[in-house]
Amino acid sequence: MEFGFSLPGRGPLAEVDVVLKIAAKADSLRYSSLFVTDHIVLPASTAGSVYPYSATGQFPGGSRQDYLEPLTMLGYLARATKKIRLGTSVLVIPYRNPLTAAKMLATIDVLSQGRVILGAGVGWLREEFEALAAPPFEQRGRVTDEYLRLMRLVWTTDPVSFTGQYYKVREVHALPKPMQPAGIPIWIGGHTDAALKRAATLGDGWHPIGLRPPALLLPDEYAVKVKQLHVYAQKAGRDPKTIALTLRAPMEVRSKREKTPARDRPMFQGTAQEVIADLDRYRAAGVTHFVFDPTRPDLEAAFANMERFADEVRPKVTGRRR
Repeated sequence: MEFGFSLPGRGPLAEVDVVLKIAAKADSLRYSSLFVTDHIVLPASTAGSVYPYSATGQFPGGSRQDYLEPLTMLGYLARATKKIRLGTSVLVIPYRNPLTAAKMLATIDVLSQGRVILGAGVGWLREEFEALAAPPFEQRGRVTDEYLRLMRLVWTTDPVSFTGQYYKVREVHALPKPMQPAGIPIWIGGHTDAALKRAATLGDGWHPIGLRPPALLLPDEYAVKVKQLHVYAQKAGRDPKTIALTLRAPMEVRSKREKTPARDRPMFQGTAQEVIADLDRYRAAGVTHFVFDPTRPDLEAAFANMERFADEVRPKVTGRRR
């Protein structure tokens, strides 16, 4: 199993020096990955949209807050880190010109010496689509599929020609190519049936958010969705074993004196032994890469949690120490 962290893209910890400290800490503790999130603009009113990853439907912290652009952040992190992999969780594919996005990601892969992962999603915020003059919101799934096919072509062929419903390009050079020989791996975000089909047909991995509404993706539910993903992969003529299974979720390792009664304890929030037991349940479902979110917007708490996991949990499940 591999473990990584998501970096704060917004809120009180979304400051350059803080983000760099967290990234450096994760790199020094030999975590496997760092991920950044994506929004370009947030509407002053989201009366027409419901934030899908909170019980209230409200965007955490509100709309009027700094939100660091993810590809810019990845370019910065490519220089600031040495070994840890760098990814998006997730990049909203219809928001950007696919040729430009593919070029930027390939450049970051070169700058980082082959460390980029593209977590890809279709988006959910209609007002943001409209503000960006992106393709129609209702067509975002088909647009995402087409753009991802083009981006993979950009990374693996030269010259590039492509004819689709939403994008056409003829005989152009898009260089440099990524350092990763097969191109940048694409992890498909989302928990819906459409997302599973997309991961099965286009993705190198499945990368859903769990333990938050609207899909908790507890181990049994996750395992059921994996079976469906494998069915879709086989129908598409792909080996299901080639599709990485990942999960992003909040995590906090607590001391024994902070132990929460079992009936009230969220998964991945408990003592080291409890977190290990949770990891084992997801490992049985096939998960090989976890990306953790902090549970509190506090830098010292985040550092302490990263250290406790590296010292008390990771060695027990991987044998890997600091």
